[in-house]
Amino acid sequence: MSAVAESENSLHSFLSPFWAVGNELNDLVVMDMAIIMVVAAVMLGITHRIKQPMVIGFVLAGMLIGPYTPPFSLISSIETVHVLAEIGIILLLFIVGTEYPVAKLRSIGKKATVIALTEALGTFVAGYFVGQQMGLALFDSLFLALSISVTSTVIVMKVLEELNMIKEESASLLLGVAVIEDIIIVSMLAVLQSVAVTGNLDFIEIAIKVAIVIGFIAGVLYVGSKTVPKIINKVGETNQYDMVLIIILGVAFGLALLSDLIGISVAAGAFFAGVLVAESKIQSVARIITLPLKDMFGALFFVSVGALMDIKLLPSFIVPALILIAVSFGAKFGTVFISARLMGVGKKVSARAGFGLSASGGELALVTAKGGADIGATSAFLLPMIGAMTIITTFLSPYVIKLGWKVTQSIVDKKKDDPATAS
Repeated sequence: MSAVAESENSLHSFLSPFWAVGNELNDLVVMDMAIIMVVAAVMLGITHRIKQPMVIGFVLAGMLIGPYTPPFSLISSIETVHVLAEIGIILLLFIVGTEYPVAKLRSIGKKATVIALTEALGTFVAGYFVGQQMGLALFDSLFLALSISVTSTVIVMKVLEELNMIKEESASLLLGVAVIEDIIIVSMLAVLQSVAVTGNLDFIEIAIKVAIVIGFIAGVLYVGSKTVPKIINKVGETNQYDMVLIIILGVAFGLALLSDLIGISVAAGAFFAGVLVAESKIQSVARIITLPLKDMFGALFFVSVGALMDIKLLPSFIVPALILIAVSFGAKFGTVFISARLMGVGKKVSARAGFGLSASGGELALVTAKGGADIGATSAFLLPMIGAMTIITTFLSPYVIKLGWKVTQSIVDKKKDDPATAS
């Protein structure tokens, strides 16, 4: 046998265990994807049949296949679902961002910022007060208050898309508030973690984090809007849609990564990537060719929310969770409606924005609760309780939004029919 053949045999012997592991992992991923898609398709068919929002079907599918549903988990690795769900968040918020070019975003920027600040701080104060009344420790109350101040941008946008209301004025305001709120919550989380670890309120560190966030947004909207649309337009002139798809996905995931590295949620980075693409001449084409990817991976996000829920813990947390959900709903609706009215927004738009932002929960609420647990600042029960709230609000959000839209529309219709009001 030649030296080359012996070298190839020895190399094959050395690598064969790694190939075996790689093949096994690939088989597991394929099996998990098959189970997720089949169960999600069945649950989606059921929810469609009984005329319920698709979000509910995906969450139920996640609960059925997840590791906490007896007698055993149907999927081999929850981490696979997490990775796919992260892709879903990026694609979903990117598509939403393509509906909001810079000019449109600027038109709601000031109002959205004031409303988001009022809502986040108002809900935080209400949550902290209730947590203290429930006998929770200081940092349990603080991290709990921050968690219920979060609104799931992904869930709200998905419901509005299903209702074909994503282009309404109230939806535009709602989205602007939700994106700014995410940035506020992430900044507040950094502050809380810093205080919990050091025991001191470091104003310099806070100022640095705020400056980084503002610099990121300003850089994206100013520098990005002058470069990214031109590049996309140039690629669009080739009429090679596969090349266009890769370029815009590169923008979406690149900005999502950048925002994650500087401590902002990937959802915010993906949204601003969509805003930049909306400035290009091929915005509609970009949206069409990325929609199938968004639908697939967006569904996986909602499946992952259901898979994370331990339904056995719900009975022990149901009462405090419902109390906190009621507090969050009241605080959010009240602060959004009042602040929007003070900013000159109409009653109908203000009320719809209040309903849309009223349900707390979502991926960022779990991240916030986990942030307290990771540094040992909170008690063991806090994360499961936020998880219970997340699953309840995930179920409630579609119905709350649909009810809010119907109620506000019925009030408007009655005023039109009332001769006294019309005159």
